[in-house]
Amino acid sequence: MATKVITAEDVRKVAHLARLAIDESEIEALTQQLDSILDYVNQLSELDVTDIPPTTRAIEVSNVTRPDVLEPWPNREDLLAIAPDREDDFFRVPKIM
Repeated sequence: MATKVITAEDVRKVAHLARLAIDESEIEALTQQLDSILDYVNQLSELDVTDIPPTTRAIEVSNVTRPDVLEPWPNREDLLAIAPDREDDFFRVPKIM
């Protein structure tokens, strides 16, 4: 492990900013864990990624959703019958503006 980057005071400050209640008994363990995380991130920053294009995900996927196609409901009257309030062939909803 490299030089210690995170101190107990850093953990207390982050906990305060995040509004987390942390016992004093947890401070040392969290200090070591956060320090290990930062050490790992530092190791990653040493990698040469100049020839690697930026990406948003590890595996390229395409949109797997179905096309949005307008289809009339088979039995409009049954659907309107269960509406809490309706006006002719429409749902009546509270006015927003």
